[in-house]
Amino acid sequence: MKDIVALHQAEYDAPPDCVAHAPAIVKLLGEHTEGSDGIVLAAAISCEMRIAVSMRKDTSLRFYAADFGERKRAASGSLKYKREDRWANHIKAVYEAFSSPGVASPIAVSSAVSSAGVSSAAVSSAGFEGRGVNITISGDIPLGLSLGASAAIGMATALAFKSILGLSLKNEELAEIVCKAEADFFEKPVPIYNYLAATAPGANTLSVIDMRNSKRRAVQFLDENWTLVLTDSRVPRSSVEGELRERYDQCRKCLSYLSPNGSRSMRDVKTVELDELMGLLPESVRRRCLHVVEEIARVAEAEEALAKRDDIAFGRIINKSHNSLRSLYEVSCPEIDWLVKRALEIDGVLCSRMTGKGFGGCTVSVMKTEAIVEYRKRLEDYERIFGFKAQVYETSINGGLRITGS
Repeated sequence: MKDIVALHQAEYDAPPDCVAHAPAIVKLLGEHTEGSDGIVLAAAISCEMRIAVSMRKDTSLRFYAADFGERKRAASGSLKYKREDRWANHIKAVYEAFSSPGVASPIAVSSAVSSAGVSSAAVSSAGFEGRGVNITISGDIPLGLSLGASAAIGMATALAFKSILGLSLKNEELAEIVCKAEADFFEKPVPIYNYLAATAPGANTLSVIDMRNSKRRAVQFLDENWTLVLTDSRVPRSSVEGELRERYDQCRKCLSYLSPNGSRSMRDVKTVELDELMGLLPESVRRRCLHVVEEIARVAEAEEALAKRDDIAFGRIINKSHNSLRSLYEVSCPEIDWLVKRALEIDGVLCSRMTGKGFGGCTVSVMKTEAIVEYRKRLEDYERIFGFKAQVYETSINGGLRITGS
């Protein structure tokens, strides 16, 4: 990767005060259950976003995306969402959260901060108070694959600001602050799992994110003989958000039958209850809900399998999840199914499934290192059959946030 310290020095003629790193996040299970009080099993991997920050003497905010050669700017007193600012909007949201009340500080009075045990004084008294910053951003997170690149930008920015301002915030508190700040700035709900997963403390540790209480707990991954391999199918995607909204609406419709008073979520539903809805709801609606209910159960089963160091059981659960995404939730596609099926035919591949929003995108496979060569060979057939050249990323589970000096 590029030397971000040198890039920052060349861009602003000053060294960064600090450099913060935040990882990409791979969701192994539970990604489409977040709206149902679900549970997500996630890994913080070796791809990362890096943010270099130095203070300015004026009130200007300067942003430089070194990988794209793009430059954006804003003023500390007039932070607004701008569609054309794209990646810089995430940095603006976090800056606003760390500003003093006199500038803009929704975080100082937010419920997210209160629940995290962070006093408003802790943020406001040490806030930027309108001072400008120079920011350089660079990273190697593949874009468009639902690997949490936006969350990584926000978390790295918050970690850098925490370091510069000398705040005593825990990483989990940073996750709550950044998630709330971006939800406010973009004026839409933002699930917290990518932010919390970025706080994983060390190598080979997975995060179980409980969306009911927005808490994270750790579980150890398999031994070092297994590695995560991501494969970008390169399938063009369109109308993904509309398709996913339709599925969320179908789950809400199903739940209105099972809980007319709104006291339950899909997490509280049993599969036998869905069986009783046959004939009352379209079968497609029932299948969507069945996937969500069974997927939530699969996360608990996977956590138990990992605790027992049962590789085979864990792999079986991951494979079942993909089958359900394909047949029940129906967010897969022929190219993704081909990649999963061919991976599972190779000795040394434990499991494989779609990850991300679906309808193309990415697969994640757990395999032995020696199986990767054969897997890459199989992808030559993929290009011949489908016309897309798949991109393979060999990753490791490295753990989350860190600060390096200038």
